Amino acid sequence: MWTVIYIAPTSKVAEMITTRLTEEGFLVQSRPVNLSKQQYEIRVPSGELDEVQEVLNSILHP
Repeated sequence: MWTVIYIAPTSKVAEMITTRLTEEGFLVQSRPVNLSKQQYEIRVPSGELDEVQEVLNSILHP
């Protein structure tokens, strides 16, 4: 099952986060939430949630 870990405000931010998490070896999905607002859900398998959250924090707060 996939779990949303972050709502990215733009496609560029979503792409950056997806790329970084993929480089760290995680399975990642990105999909638009609402086409009029251009927000994107970043989703990962629920079994990897704890590990991904640590990496995501380092990406968002270097």
